[in-house]
Amino acid sequence: MSDFTARFPGFRRCLRLAVAYPFLVWPPRGCMTDTEATFSDGLSVEAVLDRVRTHEFHPVDETSFTIDRTLGEHGIADLDDDDWRVRLLAVRDLVRLGDAKTSKIAGALEDDDVQARYVCATALGILRAQSEVESLDRVVREDPDPLARSQAIVALGQIGATQSLDLLRDRHANDDSKDVRHQAELSIDRIEKGAVAEPELEAAYRNLDEDTFEQLAVGEAAPSFVLPDTDGRTWDLEDSVGDEWTVLIWVFADWCPVCHREFDELIELREELHAADINVATIECHGGYRGRVMVGHELEPEYWFAEESFIESYAERIWWPHLLDRAGAVGATYGVDPMAYAVHAEYINRPATIILDPTGTVRFAYYGTFWGDRPSIEETVEIIQSEQFEFEHPERR
Repeated sequence: MSDFTARFPGFRRCLRLAVAYPFLVWPPRGCMTDTEATFSDGLSVEAVLDRVRTHEFHPVDETSFTIDRTLGEHGIADLDDDDWRVRLLAVRDLVRLGDAKTSKIAGALEDDDVQARYVCATALGILRAQSEVESLDRVVREDPDPLARSQAIVALGQIGATQSLDLLRDRHANDDSKDVRHQAELSIDRIEKGAVAEPELEAAYRNLDEDTFEQLAVGEAAPSFVLPDTDGRTWDLEDSVGDEWTVLIWVFADWCPVCHREFDELIELREELHAADINVATIECHGGYRGRVMVGHELEPEYWFAEESFIESYAERIWWPHLLDRAGAVGATYGVDPMAYAVHAEYINRPATIILDPTGTVRFAYYGTFWGDRPSIEETVEIIQSEQFEFEHPERR
């Protein structure tokens, strides 16, 4: 131990913290693992952003949806596309560079490349960079791209920027993009409630390990994981497998009408699912506040697609766990490509349905090529009951 602590003098402090405060997220803020220490010594904000600037991302249309550059349609057909990896690892690396570099990260909010502006705004929110609120405000007021404005607004909510409330109220009322208006509504609510980004979100990004990505294989045991749900309980995959089938469904976010329809289906088919011995968990690549909005435990936003209150119609009837996959860490392992493409001005994972048999073996893994591409809940039940593990959406790219 003496040789190790001589090489990494900060480790002794981290070890003392871990022993004294076992409930802390590891590593505690201000403590770096040896991997992070080596990383931060050898990389800069500019180097991270150069990876983003030089990557050829699929374009985004005027409605803030990604367009497949080959097909000219929403989504990305190529399941081996690496846009998501470049974007996600850039956010991770900016977060690892941390508080000492927030001013440089904020400086890149004026970059000519909207992808660079997006990942910088994302990192500042995760870091809860109160010192950079003015720079984020400028993006909200002046940036021509809804992608950047929307993510800057998300960051202000995560930071808890009370000084930005008047600006956010103005954007909620007047921004040209309905997606920006929606994120402004959420950020106003979370700022008023003091619902800043939780430390676990930052820790999840810091701890992303590229070696764990894309480990799922049909016919093999599903990678184990434990995630919290929106009620603060932990859900362990190993507790789910045994006598029943398990279905894991990665959804988008509260602004997704397809996801709300899936929730409706889960409620409608509850008895059929139980009779077929099928456990279900839905999963969202967000922190706690966004996940609770999805299940109706925070505000009910003004949805452009809803004819009636979803809280009144079904939120209290959600019977399955809705899990928080912060940073998309489990999703990356399961192949759902966190931050794959833009939908409603937010980079989000591919929609995905994973079916595990009672032994925990992966029998079916379906990854969507666009926002509406996955089996319905009814079709998923039919796949399990027939044990015919084949499906292709009629509009698959």
